[in-house]
Amino acid sequence: MQMINIGFGNFVSSHKLIAVVSPDSAPIKRVVNQAKENGMLIDASYGRKTKSVVIMDSDHVILSALKPATIGQRFSDEDITEEEQE
Repeated sequence: MQMINIGFGNFVSSHKLIAVVSPDSAPIKRVVNQAKENGMLIDASYGRKTKSVVIMDSDHVILSALKPATIGQRFSDEDITEEEQE
């Protein structure tokens, strides 16, 4: 199982990740609010400004202080490493 670092020593499974998006749009704000109401929100930003929202296949929504591009790059790096191992 490959893990992606989403900042501050927090990791998510790359196989469970659906999307990494910016938190600025109204639809994403609604997704975050709905996840909070349903108890499915995980705040991994350590009190810093949320710069990305990670959506998992388990309906969990994770807030991160890293930019979506940074997490995306880490995901790409993991894919390259995984291909090299095969």
